[in-house]
Amino acid sequence: MADSIMSKAATMEIPISNGDTGTLEDDSLEQDLQQVMVSGPNLNETSIVSGGYGGPAGGIIPTSTIKDIRMKSRGVNLPHSHSSASRLAHQSDQHPGSSNHSISPTEEVSRGVAVEKLDSVKKWGINTYKCTKQMFSEKFGRGSRTVDLELEAQIELLKDTKSKYENILRLATALISHFQNMVQTQQALGDTFTDLSQKSPELQDEFGYNAETQKLLCKNGESLLGAINFFVSSVNTLVNKTMEDTLITIKHYENARLEFDAYRSDLEELSMGPRDAASMVRIEMAQHDYQIHRDKYERLRSDVTIKLKFLEENKVKVMHKQLLLFHNATSAYFAGNQQQLEQTLIQFNVKLKPPGSDKPSWLEEQ
Repeated sequence: MADSIMSKAATMEIPISNGDTGTLEDDSLEQDLQQVMVSGPNLNETSIVSGGYGGPAGGIIPTSTIKDIRMKSRGVNLPHSHSSASRLAHQSDQHPGSSNHSISPTEEVSRGVAVEKLDSVKKWGINTYKCTKQMFSEKFGRGSRTVDLELEAQIELLKDTKSKYENILRLATALISHFQNMVQTQQALGDTFTDLSQKSPELQDEFGYNAETQKLLCKNGESLLGAINFFVSSVNTLVNKTMEDTLITIKHYENARLEFDAYRSDLEELSMGPRDAASMVRIEMAQHDYQIHRDKYERLRSDVTIKLKFLEENKVKVMHKQLLLFHNATSAYFAGNQQQLEQTLIQFNVKLKPPGSDKPSWLEEQ
C-alpha cells in the first residue's frame, strides 16, 4: 500500500490555483502523504524514482521536494534548510575536508609562548610565597638563616663607609658653593677698585694695590675651586658608581641567601614527613630546587667577596691621591703661595675650566 501511494504522489501533477479544486487536491495529497509518513519509511531520507509524465526515465526526485511544492502552494514560507541530512550534505560539498582542522604554525608558536609565560608566572608565584614565608619566619624568630659572619661584617663596614663618604660629598659641595660666591665677590670688588683708581687720581695707587690683590686672590681661588671640584668628582665616582655597583651585587647576594634558606627550610620540612611514594617524589624535587639555589648563593657570595676586596684596594688608591690633592691645594692657597698651588694642579693633572665655561651658550639660551 505504501508503494502504491508513493508512486501516486510521485506521478501526480499538482496544479497551483486559487480555486476549490486545488484546495481539494491539496487536502487529498496531504492525507496520502501523512499516511505514508506514519506507515512507511522516513521521507526526509528517502528518494522516489519517477518514470513518466514528462520526467526523465530513471530520474530521482527527493521526497522533500514534493513537500516543498505542497507547502508553497499553501502560501507557507519555507526555512532555509530543508533537512539536517541535506544541510550536512550541502556543507560537505562546499567545504570538503573541513572536519580535519589543521593548526597553523603561527597558532602553535602563540600557544607555546602563552604556556611558557604561564609557567614563568607560576614559578614566580611559588618562589615569592616561599621567600615571603621565610622572611616573616626570620623576623618573628621562628626560622633559621644562613650567616657568614666575616662577610656580614665587611658588608656592614662598606655601608657605614659609604654613608660617611656621602657626608664628605655634601660638605665639599657646600664648600664649593660658598667659596665660589666669595671668588665672585672678590672679582667684583677688584673691578670696582680698578674703576675707582682711574677716577680718583689722589687715591690711584691705593685703589690699584687693592685691585691687584683681589684679582690675585680671585685667580688663586679659581685654582682652589678647580682642585676641590676634581676632588668631589673623584669621590662621587667612587661612592655612587664603584661602591654602588658592589652594593647592588650585595643585594643580589642577600636575595639569593633568602631564597636558599627558603628552599632549605622546605626540604627540611619534607624530610621530616612521611616517606611514601608521593612524598619521595616531592622530596626529590625539593632537593633539586635546593641544589640550584645553593649553587646560586655560593656563586654570588664569591662575587661579593671578590668585589669587596677590589673595592677596598681601589678606595685606598683613590682617596690617597685625592686627600693629598685637597691638602696641598688648600695649604698653598691660604699660604698665598701661588707657585705651589699651580704646581699642585699640574702634579695631579687638574685642568681648570676657562672663565664663563659653565654658562650656557647663546644657542642653548634660545
